[in-house]
Amino acid sequence: MVVGAHVCGTEGDVSDDDGGGPGAGAGASATGDGLRRRRRRRRLGWAGAGVAVLAVGAVGAGWAVYAKLSGNITADEAAAAELARYEKDRPTALVRGAQNVLVIGSDTRSGEGNARYGRNDGTERSDTTILLHLAAGRDSATAVSLPRDLMVDVPGCRRSDGKRSEPVFAQFNYAYEVGGSACTIRTAEKLTGIRIDHHVVVDFQGFKKMVDALDGVEVCLREPVNDEDAELRLPAGRVTLDGEQALGYVRARKSLGDGSDTDRMDRQQRFLGALVNKVQSDVLLNPVKLYPVLDAATSSLTTDPDLASLRGLYDLVRGLRDIPTGRVQFLTVPRESYAGDANRDQLVEPDAEELFTRLRTDKPVAVAAGTDGEASPRAREPGESGESGESGTGDSPAPTFSGNTAAEDVCE
Repeated sequence: MVVGAHVCGTEGDVSDDDGGGPGAGAGASATGDGLRRRRRRRRLGWAGAGVAVLAVGAVGAGWAVYAKLSGNITADEAAAAELARYEKDRPTALVRGAQNVLVIGSDTRSGEGNARYGRNDGTERSDTTILLHLAAGRDSATAVSLPRDLMVDVPGCRRSDGKRSEPVFAQFNYAYEVGGSACTIRTAEKLTGIRIDHHVVVDFQGFKKMVDALDGVEVCLREPVNDEDAELRLPAGRVTLDGEQALGYVRARKSLGDGSDTDRMDRQQRFLGALVNKVQSDVLLNPVKLYPVLDAATSSLTTDPDLASLRGLYDLVRGLRDIPTGRVQFLTVPRESYAGDANRDQLVEPDAEELFTRLRTDKPVAVAAGTDGEASPRAREPGESGESGESGTGDSPAPTFSGNTAAEDVCE
């Protein structure tokens, strides 16, 4: 704006001297030339002002967009304060640069549009929990599903009413019900020995908005789907799911697969792989498509305070767009039916501890399609090909867990 004002003022002064001053020529030709010069200079002046206004406007608009997207994110201050109280009990991060993010899908029925997905009795549990490990070199990302029915030690946690719960051996998603994200993080850290650096909470509506902002996500169905409870009717083959359909697809249990939570987690992982593929191939480098996705994503998130801004999110994920989809891996923690209740799960040891140790120390983990639906590791044979291998430091070959990558296409 300063530049524009300066250009207009300078050109205007010169034009006045050439045009109507006492020394101006009296002939028609001189008068015409002076008028043309004045008009040309005025046009140049306004052009300069216009460029300046557009430049300042672009910066202002950019700042407005940044402020809006950052303002969409809800900072989980309560969880941060609660975790700070237990800092001395939490695991220590072992590898600089590696990051562990706990992604929590809340089944809350409160909030606009969420009540339709079940009875709102005031309770809120984690419908889905995924531990996302980002390698220090940002050359791989490993997402590990933690079953909601996994039997674990839930520590004493601060309830929403300010009272403290007692430590209890219960299913994993009870932690979120009793103490929200802070209790879920402490439970996950106790279970895995892995330091959780960040956390993200998203509810049903947020998930739907994200998928719709992407113009849907394509999946492949081996059989037609007709699930009245999930209000889901889909043909076999390649199908592009909108937000509502995607939510039904990742939550359905009765009509898809064998009805187990393990099968549902496998379906969720494959959907997330397809979503990653869509974002990397069609959105990241297209500003027109990127903004609505960012708007939907940020308005859906509750995160730790360090992530609660575009800058925080950018610092976390800036290296992720270069990770090949074949190195974005999904698996479920090795589990089996709990001895005391067939409807609950327990860890398979020492397999689970092998996985947790490799994630703690940022060692490679590989996945391959399983044959029995369970997630159990298989040591790679010498010379066997795969996504991971020798780390170059004398370590043993990476074990292979049952899972999939974002590069896989189940229709092929």
